[in-house]
Amino acid sequence: MKNHANTTPVLLLLCCVFFWGSVFPIAKQILLEMQYLSLAVWRFAIALGCLGLYLLITHRTRLQLSFQQLLALLLIGAIGIGGFNLALFSGLRLTSATNGALIMALSPLVTSLLAAVLARRWLTPVQWASLLAGLAGVGLVITQGHLEQLMQLQIGRGDLLVLLGMLAWSGYTLASQAVSHWLPPLLLTVITMVGGLVALLGYGLFQPGFHPWDEFSQLSIHALGWVFYIGVLATVLGYLFWLRGVQALGAARASLFFNLVPVFASLVALGMGQTLTAIQIGGMLIVLLALSLPRLMLAFGHPRRQPA
Repeated sequence: MKNHANTTPVLLLLCCVFFWGSVFPIAKQILLEMQYLSLAVWRFAIALGCLGLYLLITHRTRLQLSFQQLLALLLIGAIGIGGFNLALFSGLRLTSATNGALIMALSPLVTSLLAAVLARRWLTPVQWASLLAGLAGVGLVITQGHLEQLMQLQIGRGDLLVLLGMLAWSGYTLASQAVSHWLPPLLLTVITMVGGLVALLGYGLFQPGFHPWDEFSQLSIHALGWVFYIGVLATVLGYLFWLRGVQALGAARASLFFNLVPVFASLVALGMGQTLTAIQIGGMLIVLLALSLPRLMLAFGHPRRQPA
């Protein structure tokens, strides 16, 4: 029974990171038929419909928030979820799925850096090494091996947009942690998703070509299925599976699985006929090593001396 209890959260986390990794190549296919803003809107419209039904069935809809707290959560969602998805899907039009996944894979490292800055403390040498190695791996990929382009800021617009989205997501992670005591995680996520969806719809009102319903109704059956895949599996089930894994294994152990996101993204991209270059493979290996470095040092380093 114990082995089964340990295996279940592992399988759920593997499914979760597979769903998240597959979003990158699948979104590129959807963007051939739908604008990036419409895709972001439908992702959260579908997800909120499913999560709202889940909350009603499980009777988890009680809110005890002040107006200021509710406004703060909606603002966090507008920037962290709305801004993140706007930048991500906009960037994926112009860059590869592998590039996007590798840039997003840096989010835990960047989040740690931002947290250290806000707390006015230095990162450890291992954390600095991990961050710099991860940046080097992503830099190798987005410059296609010509690192001198970084000095001349000759980086693709798509990569820069995904990078901006990654920064928005890191900010959302920190802000969510700061207000996590206000609500249970699922309710907090639903409210911030509402803020993100409202922000996306508000932004769309100022875009002359924004017709999400028309685009949705004209999708091919194949693309329509992919939209529901992103909304239900990659957003709703992905989040629920992640919560279950974190509760069972702890945040530190669960975060190890996040390293597999770019791997799954590349494998799904290959399966869908998208190309993968040797430079992307090399950059991926560097990023994976960088992401794993702190845990490897902890696992193979000298054990701390126990106090007498």
